[in-house]
Amino acid sequence: MFKHILIPTDGSRLAARGIKTGVKLARALGARVTGVYVAAPYLPPMYSEAGIYVTGLSQKEQRRIVERAAKKALAVLEIEAGVAKVPCRLETATDVQPWRAILRVARARKCDAIAMASHGRGGLGGLILGSETVRVLAHSKIPVLVTR
Repeated sequence: MFKHILIPTDGSRLAARGIKTGVKLARALGARVTGVYVAAPYLPPMYSEAGIYVTGLSQKEQRRIVERAAKKALAVLEIEAGVAKVPCRLETATDVQPWRAILRVARARKCDAIAMASHGRGGLGGLILGSETVRVLAHSKIPVLVTR
């Protein structure tokens, strides 16, 4: 069925549930997994007539923080895959819209499914806040397994 499953993570406890489900699915199917952590791109200080917007971080400092956060978030997947003896690859992507990066990595790595978690917000909260999972579902051309 599926041979290569993409598992996005942001390092949250909810994402860890998505990791567990994705790895279990991969193990049952004899598939491999790719884990992806999506970070926001560096935004240099912006100048305007009203004043200066300063991020407070240099590009080098932000890269170091992102690398640390990605390593921590992806370590959960690496450990889970190791215990389950599932081949695993880890990757960090950058995009203002995390859902776009998730789909870009899925295409680039030729994944045939995505397994991810969702808060399951509905009603007004879901409408206003939106969800990266909803956007992945709406734009994905491959199956998406959602864990709640």
